[in-house]
Amino acid sequence: MSVLEIRDLHVTVETEQGTKPILNGVDLTIREGEIHAIMGPNGSGKSTLAYTIAGHPKYKVTSGTITLDGEDVLAMTVDARARAGLFLAMQYPVEIPGVTNQNFLRTAKTAIEGEAPAIRGWVKEVRETMTKLRMDTSFAERNVNEGFSGGEKKRNEILQLELLKPKIAVLDETDSGLDVDALKVVSEGVNRAKENTGLGIMLITHYTRILRYIKPDFVHVFVAGRVAEEGGPELADRLEDEGYDRYTETPEPAVETDVPAPAEA
Repeated sequence: MSVLEIRDLHVTVETEQGTKPILNGVDLTIREGEIHAIMGPNGSGKSTLAYTIAGHPKYKVTSGTITLDGEDVLAMTVDARARAGLFLAMQYPVEIPGVTNQNFLRTAKTAIEGEAPAIRGWVKEVRETMTKLRMDTSFAERNVNEGFSGGEKKRNEILQLELLKPKIAVLDETDSGLDVDALKVVSEGVNRAKENTGLGIMLITHYTRILRYIKPDFVHVFVAGRVAEEGGPELADRLEDEGYDRYTETPEPAVETDVPAPAEA
């Protein structure tokens, strides 16, 4: 069983004002077959966690560990992390001019598996998966994400997820910018990947609407770069009603009042 373990993770980023701490001691364990929803207000460190796992050079780990099946993820290059079974669906998928979806996917699959998939079977699998995601199969011959709408880019990310079959997937606000129909299609793809491969999922989101379609086993609330509260699906329902104010508001100090002394007997 694959396990991603994050222990006491501290991460900083360089800004014009100097070094800024973003993550302040994150502990999280994601096992094969589990869905973990990461929720919290803007600027709480959710996306920083995603990109740190993936190996973005902008973020510096100052202490703590990330391991996948006991192996030190922080010692791996970005491509080694992908080959080890980590996958990141980005909030804003990038365009890759000059590289077709078909070539990109087959090259990535070859890098992960160590050998190229048989072309006839591979083309069939790509087309079948695209059909399930309600993507026009002509998109296989288009350059990666070039000229795609926001919803098409998100479906293309899930196409990669289903075909590359990672162990652990980090989905960074996959629901952002999607209409209801696209949200359902993308969610169905994520659920298929989990059912078919036992995928472990870290699902980063602000809102609960995607959780109607992708049911979390655990919910973690991020505030100020650490986990402020953890629970089951019911925690997401509570956040829908209450929001994040109770985590971010500073309670007013108690005000002392003059209390009359009791009358002497």
